[in-house]
Amino acid sequence: MTHPEEPLDTSGTQISRRNLLKGVAAGAGVLAAPALLAACGDDDEAATTTAAAASGGDTEAPMASGTVSVGSNASDPLTKDAYAAMFARFEEKNPDVTLAINTVDHNTFQEQINTYLQGRPDDAFTWFAGYRMQFFADKGLSTSINDVWDTIGANYASSFKQASTGLDGNQYFVPFITYPWALFYRKSFFADNGYTIPTTIDELKTLSEGMMADGFVPIAFGDKDGWPAMGTFDYLNMRVNGYQYHVDLMAHREKWNDDRTKQVFATWAELLPYHQPGALGRTWQDAAQTVANKEAGMYLLGMFVGEQFQEVSQEARDDLDFFAFPEINPDHGQDSVDAPIDGFMISKAPENIDGAKELLKFIGTGEAQKFYTDANSNWLATANDADTSGYDALQNKGAELIASASNIAQFLDRDTRPDFASTVVLPSIQTFLNNPEDINGLTDSMEEQAVAIFTE
Repeated sequence: MTHPEEPLDTSGTQISRRNLLKGVAAGAGVLAAPALLAACGDDDEAATTTAAAASGGDTEAPMASGTVSVGSNASDPLTKDAYAAMFARFEEKNPDVTLAINTVDHNTFQEQINTYLQGRPDDAFTWFAGYRMQFFADKGLSTSINDVWDTIGANYASSFKQASTGLDGNQYFVPFITYPWALFYRKSFFADNGYTIPTTIDELKTLSEGMMADGFVPIAFGDKDGWPAMGTFDYLNMRVNGYQYHVDLMAHREKWNDDRTKQVFATWAELLPYHQPGALGRTWQDAAQTVANKEAGMYLLGMFVGEQFQEVSQEARDDLDFFAFPEINPDHGQDSVDAPIDGFMISKAPENIDGAKELLKFIGTGEAQKFYTDANSNWLATANDADTSGYDALQNKGAELIASASNIAQFLDRDTRPDFASTVVLPSIQTFLNNPEDINGLTDSMEEQAVAIFTE
């Protein structure tokens, strides 16, 4: 197993526990066509940039002018409003710059990102750290921003800079927010029914049997969009085989038809009877609502699930809690956590590069991130100077979970090639959910396709 203090692996997934403690816990489908994303304004409104260079890291002085277009995947209402508050503050501080925000459905954005970036993308765009950032940087589809990091670097733990660095050693990404994946539940639901938190897989099965006997669905499940079930695979793989095997499998340094990978699916098959049936026809939002409404007991998802609880009531959101995915193999315990980092990049040929870089400098400040976490308490800031005094109990617990983990993964579809995740892993997992009996055939097919894709 990789030691938690070692440098970032080339897969872009290794995050130091110590550095996350300093950073996070301080103070505690198809993309509606590229034209849709590019159509944030006419050519007549194209950005005009200034030649002013950054001086002494003074972020107060306006550094650019004109229009900066921003492609955003923040389509959920709370998320969209949180970004809007932050963007408004940037424009207030930079009166010569106008932001043209082009928000596209989150899943659509992810599914068409490759086509988008090869077309006429916006100047800046929302994206993810780790392998997925590195993949597009390596393809020449984004602009290096070392000069932005010259300004913001002191505000980040070294692990966040590592997670923002391409395979060529240049920086391409500015971290904005992060969040852990865990098993979420309502405290009152557990208390009213006398349920206790499981720490091992056997305890999770016993708890699930008890919930079923009481007439509840133990584990809510919605995989209509394809990606949510990847989180279950991540945790099962890290708990069965350990973090390093998971990283190596994502990079295809291990085989998908290895007996260890098969054991992940076999373990999952044992847990499927406790999962909500009909998952492929249910969105993650709908699945979350069943936990919020006390129809289901638990749900494995990111902390953003709190947004759905808020839609039910603030009381439901205040009642939300979580526990780490239980231990399966004592050799690995509960030492690893999925904690993706969301942030921003600049496209390959922005019309307003000065304005885009000025925006990313602002995004790298605690001030910008506080606008977001104040507006949406289901996320965590990444900058060292972020004021976390306003964090609620769930945010503080989320920061503690990340800080206590020995290993941090970014999430399956961010830790491997995007084409492999979308064309092989996603449909393969959905095939497994429909037919968990043929694990050998499934994993042989996945390995055959992995060989073809990773040897291109």
